[in-house]
Amino acid sequence: MSFNEANTVEQMILDACQALGWQFVSGPQLPRQSADVFVESKLRDALIRLNPEIAAQPDRADEVIYKLRAIPLAVQNDGLVRSNEALAEWMRNDKTMPFGARGEHTTVRLIDFDDLANNELIVCNQWTYKVGKLEKRFDIVLLINGLPVVVGEAKTPVRPAVTWVDGASQIHDDYEQSVPAMFVPNIFSFASDGRAYRYGSIRMPLTIWGPWRLDSQPGQPGGVHEKPEDFAKSGLPKTDAAFEKGSLADVRKTVESMLRPKVVLDILQNFTVFATDKKHRRIKIICRYQQYEGTNLIVQRVIDGRIKKGLIWHFQGSGKSLLMVFTAQKLRMHPKLGNPTVLIVVDRIDLDTQITATFNAADVPNMIKAESRSELQQLLAKDVRKIIITTIHKFGEADGELNARDNIIALVDEAHRTQEGDLGRKMREALPNTFLFGLTGTPINRADKNTFYAFGADEDKSGYLTRYSFQESIRDGATLPLHFEAPDVKLRIDQAAIDEAYAKITGELSEQDRDDLGKRAAKMAVLVKSPERVDGICEHIVNHFQAKVDPNGFKGMVVTFDRQCCDLYKKAIDRITEDPDMSAVVMSVNSGETQYDDYRLDRDAEEKLLDRFRDPADPLKLLIVTSKLLTGFDAPILQAQYLDKPMKDHNLLQTICRTNRVADGKSHGLIVDYIGIFDDVAKALAFDEKAVQSVITNLDELKAELPEKVKVCLAFFPNVDRTLGGYEGLLLAQDCLPDNETRDKFAAEFSVLARLWEALSPDACLSPHETDYRWLGQVYESVKPASGNGRLLWHALGAKTIELIHDNTHLEGVSDDLDALVMDADLIEAVEEAKGRARKIALQLIARLRKHGGDPKFVDLGERLEKLKERHDQGLDDSRKFLKEILRLAQDVVQAEKATPPEVVQDQGKAALTELFEEIRNDKTPIVVEKIVADIDDIVRIVRFDGWQDVSAGQREVKKALRRTLLKYKLHGDQELFDRAYGYIEQYY
Repeated sequence: MSFNEANTVEQMILDACQALGWQFVSGPQLPRQSADVFVESKLRDALIRLNPEIAAQPDRADEVIYKLRAIPLAVQNDGLVRSNEALAEWMRNDKTMPFGARGEHTTVRLIDFDDLANNELIVCNQWTYKVGKLEKRFDIVLLINGLPVVVGEAKTPVRPAVTWVDGASQIHDDYEQSVPAMFVPNIFSFASDGRAYRYGSIRMPLTIWGPWRLDSQPGQPGGVHEKPEDFAKSGLPKTDAAFEKGSLADVRKTVESMLRPKVVLDILQNFTVFATDKKHRRIKIICRYQQYEGTNLIVQRVIDGRIKKGLIWHFQGSGKSLLMVFTAQKLRMHPKLGNPTVLIVVDRIDLDTQITATFNAADVPNMIKAESRSELQQLLAKDVRKIIITTIHKFGEADGELNARDNIIALVDEAHRTQEGDLGRKMREALPNTFLFGLTGTPINRADKNTFYAFGADEDKSGYLTRYSFQESIRDGATLPLHFEAPDVKLRIDQAAIDEAYAKITGELSEQDRDDLGKRAAKMAVLVKSPERVDGICEHIVNHFQAKVDPNGFKGMVVTFDRQCCDLYKKAIDRITEDPDMSAVVMSVNSGETQYDDYRLDRDAEEKLLDRFRDPADPLKLLIVTSKLLTGFDAPILQAQYLDKPMKDHNLLQTICRTNRVADGKSHGLIVDYIGIFDDVAKALAFDEKAVQSVITNLDELKAELPEKVKVCLAFFPNVDRTLGGYEGLLLAQDCLPDNETRDKFAAEFSVLARLWEALSPDACLSPHETDYRWLGQVYESVKPASGNGRLLWHALGAKTIELIHDNTHLEGVSDDLDALVMDADLIEAVEEAKGRARKIALQLIARLRKHGGDPKFVDLGERLEKLKERHDQGLDDSRKFLKEILRLAQDVVQAEKATPPEVVQDQGKAALTELFEEIRNDKTPIVVEKIVADIDDIVRIVRFDGWQDVSAGQREVKKALRRTLLKYKLHGDQELFDRAYGYIEQYY
């Protein structure tokens, strides 16, 4: 027997649907004409069955059907989305007719959402729809009460050239265009080739048709089939297309989950929104599976009422704003929650604007924006039952409790930033019985800023209620992979010239003032702004953008060190391109900063500028920023980010993820890293769940220490009346710290208390000690050593010193000699595997080199090593540059040792390469380097044999092994790196 789409994929889906409660009827057996969109006899039966007013006068059903029939008939004039929206209102039971006893309007129910048994559920195959001479045949159609709500297309699983994309494009490009009336009742459509399953709503581009990866167990809110850690270790390519290696069994699990009648109706009622896009077009949006899971987990937790908080960790760009829309809607409409208030809390005005725009675009009812602190407090005090959008800062002046009701639910966006501090505690005090759910794409799990402690419930063993990871978002096509390029920026600093000139301009200063000025001048901010460097970087940006990004129709963002750099880079790019319209600066400009007047924009002007950037036809190609637009800015057209600003942790992840949004023809986001943040990205993306637990446990221990630490600090001020304000109170406090020794002791104790306070905030355990802590903090600030002289000195001589540095800092070149690295699970795994290993310092290697006595060759090599370490520690060399230079040094060490009589016979069988790297790495050495070295060592020791260096076959095998290893890390294109690594292996193995 042969395999085809009818007897494999199609039949499997039909059987699975019947097991879920859908009754099978073949298309030709349905009581309808081929030109009918509805099975009207079944729709009439449902109207009579579900509506007592219609049952009393059955002809009223014909009145309703007449109105319903008119909607698909008008689809050519109204458009498919608006027609679909109009019928969805009826299907959600939001429409009324004058069927009451005295002609009053009563709700018309087409579907029973509460008791699914009251609905007639049918699955059919080979549904034929005919308009004139045009006839289309659909593989699978699901009907609820005679309404065709889901269309499915099955493709054969035994032809590799045929995939789910063929089925989806048939629906999207053919059926929706040629017979749109059939899709007016449509909730969603799906396509499957037996290997993968994808679904989408009407007019949704195929690039964002999504997978469904939730459990098929009835009553389970969800759960991804594959564990994230299993996926990370699978070694599979992480692109969406390459991941599709599933089976019929996998597709069946998906069908059993998504095509459950309860899920289909839940998507219709709670997970579908109609929105207006930037071009004023109406679009339909339905949930991705992680949004469906997250919303239902939140709603269920609120209904249960036992656990009052939870952390939702969904990676940047995977749709947290829409998750909040779906959650707010479902919470507001849920009958068990008694008309709740839903608070949407953000921490920045730009996020406030973005979230409000999302809710407004989706026409979410009963939504209000609290524009001021007083308005927010009035809304809460008056017990307003709506969706309220506000910023966390509006709780800053809240004094005590504002509303103690227990059906207030707060959804806190980007929960990692301000929620751990005093504002978060103020909010909790104002709303003591509120449910608190934190949403973040970048949770911080350090003791001083702990999202898991602030929002994670003890009952959630992993620290979060639901997690959607970096790897999962790329696998599902929700976000794109990130590629990194790190051009080598070579700066030459003429130290001798600087020293000579510096001595002249600082000749009259004391030695301490001279050192202070030197330290300030040597800071990165000065070097970054060197005119030669600015011109070199901007020239590289323009050349790179025009060669690699602009030809593909995408745009770029330049992230600079500070606002002065925004101005410098804008002028340099204008000079290079001779096209001032190509770039624009977006930054905050304070009143009185006349030097930045050209960049001053009000909110409307800024939004118009960003709309121009999003427009592919607009000549604006590059945005130049320093802090604005690094969070909350969505522009799928943005592909390349030119990063010239040091960043870490969540700030870094949020920034680079501006480029990961999905767009037609865009395969990845591209980060061009001029400053050396590549290694920080790997560390920021790595996440150790055990660390969460240890941090949470530690914080519980710290809580017990707090009262004692406050008492220790207050002990410095015996008998001082802390209620006394003004200078009298401050004098009394300072009298208790009469000398530097006492002040230093107090400062040390208060620093411990301050770190403890930050670690525990916003926990309510701080409230009893807040007055004492504030008082201690003010005293601490008043006795801190003054640095006024240094600042005055800087104003007097700073400009001269900067000019001196710039005049003697020269750019020797910006080279692109390394391939892009793909930030994927392999690199993250390398970081995770190496956590906790002991670090040895470079002094051990220096000592080894210098054991040859005073031989200057080895002294020089040791000093070279120290300089390499120093450059890497300062962020001047990233992991790949560091690897290349270490291999070059290693080869020179080998040559020097060969020319020197060995004092100790060493075991040549040892993995010398690994040993060398064990000795020279430090806590800042990129872990990806040691991962590469370990892989080289493992493979070479397998393929080598005695005398392999003298046999061409041996040389060939070792070279192949090395090439394969470097390919794994995308380093195979660097011939110099390959040659030096091979030379080193040839010497030691």
